[in-house]
Amino acid sequence: MKVLLAGGGTAGHINPALAIAGYIKGKEPDTEFLFIGNRDGMEQRLVKQAGFPIESVVITGFKRSLSPKNTVHNFKTVYYSFESRSKAKRIIKEFDPDICIGTGGYVSGPVILAACNLGYKAIIHEQNAYPGVTNKMLAKSVDRVMLANEDAKSRFTDKAKFVLTGNPIRPSILSTKHDEAKKRLGLDDSKPVILSFGGSLGAECINRSMAELIARSAKDKKYYHIHAYGQQGTWMPELLQKKGVDTKNCDNLDVRQYIDNMNDCLAACDLVVSRAGAITLSEIQAKGRPAVLIPSPFVAENHQYHNAMSMVNKKAAKLIEQADLSGELLIETVDSMLTDQSVLAEYRRNAQKMAITDANERIYQTVKEVLSENGKNR
Repeated sequence: MKVLLAGGGTAGHINPALAIAGYIKGKEPDTEFLFIGNRDGMEQRLVKQAGFPIESVVITGFKRSLSPKNTVHNFKTVYYSFESRSKAKRIIKEFDPDICIGTGGYVSGPVILAACNLGYKAIIHEQNAYPGVTNKMLAKSVDRVMLANEDAKSRFTDKAKFVLTGNPIRPSILSTKHDEAKKRLGLDDSKPVILSFGGSLGAECINRSMAELIARSAKDKKYYHIHAYGQQGTWMPELLQKKGVDTKNCDNLDVRQYIDNMNDCLAACDLVVSRAGAITLSEIQAKGRPAVLIPSPFVAENHQYHNAMSMVNKKAAKLIEQADLSGELLIETVDSMLTDQSVLAEYRRNAQKMAITDANERIYQTVKEVLSENGKNR
């Protein structure tokens, strides 16, 4: 089997593609893969690190405000759109895949559209509760639209053929046990464990509000607290010092730039405070963890808000919008959840009910099903 994958721009589009490729390779080791990514996107690094070949096109998105600078940018986007579709067609013809899979991002559009125009079987995967523009455009042309969240279905055209697959979840997240994780982290059962983060870059509003809770925890020792401040939050340790917090000498605090053992931290915690990225929420659900979600308002289609609301509406998470976020409100919300064990247990059960833990197998079966169908192909 030969599989072409297109997706990029953010880890939320790249990691699902890598997970899909990895799972198919495990099932069928002789499968040949080719990724197509944006020339300057992070997919260039991540795909190569994973050991898969990648070809490049150049594609950008449109700017909505019509300043002179943005107008020039939009003219370039139109040019890149035609150029990338032409190059994508050449790459697809040369590789001659059995199926093409798009996981979102600007690059997915021209590649999957080119595949459909050439008569290749194609499917797309939508990670969010509110679909992106690219996937909404492609839905009517592809053989299947794979959804991570059932709420997304009503936001697509009725002409699409849907299958609920969920988001691919790292095996280490699924297999790590609560007690074993707490032991590795040096935690006991004397107090609740909070896990908080704002993404790999970090979110200033979350870091500043979280600093208030961490400063209190340093004094009253009420919680164990693991917090990652991200690439752009390197000022946070200094802020905590100004608040009188010596994190190195507080045995209930673990404040660091990145979390590279998310499987242990997620398994060990009692409550997550985070943004509302699709993969993050799928992992939270897989572990049945209650959450306080602070969606980023700066993402396309405000999709993180819709992701968060899919959990809030099922009483699996609390929502704090960024415009309302403060240290005081964050502390109040966290305390209210962690001091009422019946509410915490209810949220835990509801999060677990939302989990789809066999997404990779569902996606693989969708691929095989589409390949077995007669009809559209070369």
